[in-house]
Amino acid sequence: MTGRAPSAALRALRALFAATVLAGASLTTGMAHAAPSAARSGGWNDYACKPSAAHPRPVVLIHGTGANSVVNWPVLGPDLVRRGYCVFALDYGQVGLPLNHGLGPIERSARQLDAFVDRVRAATGAREVDLVGHSQGGLMPRYYLTYLDGADEVHHLIAIAPPNHGTTVQGLAHVVRAAGLEPALMRTFPAIPQQLAGSAFLTGLNADGDTVPGVRYTVIATRHDRLVTPYTSAFLRGPNVRNILVQDLCPADLATHASLGVSDRIAHHEIRNILDPAHATPTTCASALS
Repeated sequence: MTGRAPSAALRALRALFAATVLAGASLTTGMAHAAPSAARSGGWNDYACKPSAAHPRPVVLIHGTGANSVVNWPVLGPDLVRRGYCVFALDYGQVGLPLNHGLGPIERSARQLDAFVDRVRAATGAREVDLVGHSQGGLMPRYYLTYLDGADEVHHLIAIAPPNHGTTVQGLAHVVRAAGLEPALMRTFPAIPQQLAGSAFLTGLNADGDTVPGVRYTVIATRHDRLVTPYTSAFLRGPNVRNILVQDLCPADLATHASLGVSDRIAHHEIRNILDPAHATPTTCASALS
C-alpha cells in the first residue's frame, strides 16, 4: 500500500460519516436543551390520547440516521397533532451518542419499533397504526413488517426518501469498500453500511420482494436527494405501492434529502392526503403555503 492510500481511505470514511451521521447531527445543533420542551409542546407521545372516528389509527413517526424524534419532526409532528391525530415518535438505534440515534443495527432497531408499536396499540386501543418514516426511518420498518409480524399491526407505511434499494452516496460507497473500511463501520455505526447499495442486509431484505401482503406502501422521493443516490433507489416494487416524486407534484420544489422529511410542506400536504384520503385536496406548489 502506498503512503497515499491510508489518507485517501480516511478521507472517504470522513466523507461518508459526514454525509450520514453529521446530516442528522446538523439537525440537532442548538437543540440539545430544547429537545424535552419541544417534545412536550409538540403534543406527541401522549399515551392518554384516544383515536377519534375521523382518525382511528395512531401515527408513529420514525426518524432517520443520526437524528432523533424531536429534530426530525418539528413541523409534521405538531401539525398532525393539531389536526386531531394521536401522534407518537420513538428514538431507536442508540449507540451511546446523546442526540444522534438510528446508528445501531437495523435488525435491533426494528425490534425497538415492534415494542413501541405494541405499547402505542395497548395504550390507544387501536388495532393498527400508520407509520411515517424519514430516510432509514422509512426503510427499517420493512424489516419489522417482513420478519416481526408487523404486517398485522400496520395499515400504511409512508416512507420519505428511504434507501430501499441502497445508496451509492454519490460514489462514496464504492470508495469505502475499496478502501476496506466497511468492517470498521459495521463495528461502530452498523446502520450506515447496512444502507449502502449491495449490502448483505438489503440483499436479504429484498430477496423475496419489496412488500408484504396486507400493508399499503407510499414512497415520497426528491430529485435533489444527494444522500440516497440514485433517488430512484427509494422506490418500491409490488402490489399496494405508490411511488411519488415530489417534483411531479410541484416542479419547483427544491427539497433535499433532509428537508423533504423535516420541513417540506408539499410532501407534508401529500402525507396528510394519504392519512386521510376522504378529505384529500390536490397537492401543488400552492401547498407550500398551507
